[in-house]
Amino acid sequence: MKVEFDEDTCIGMYQCVVEWSEFEKDKSAGKAVLLESEETDDGVFVREVPEEDELDAKFAARTCPVDAITIYDDDGEQLIP
Repeated sequence: MKVEFDEDTCIGMYQCVVEWSEFEKDKSAGKAVLLESEETDDGVFVREVPEEDELDAKFAARTCPVDAITIYDDDGEQLIP
């Protein structure tokens, strides 16, 4: 499973931080940060989701009020949002 996080879309509600420990608050920027992720050419941050964290990652994506988090299965099919 893979997660993509669009930092530009994030509005800093930090609900993802509550749901998954791999998100952290960046109060100086007013946005969340996806830990251990790599930035793509279009400013989206991507990382693999460990199997034991899949449920938490899904909850983080579902709670984002602006759909800044997208979850993909191993075949590249979009699961959330």
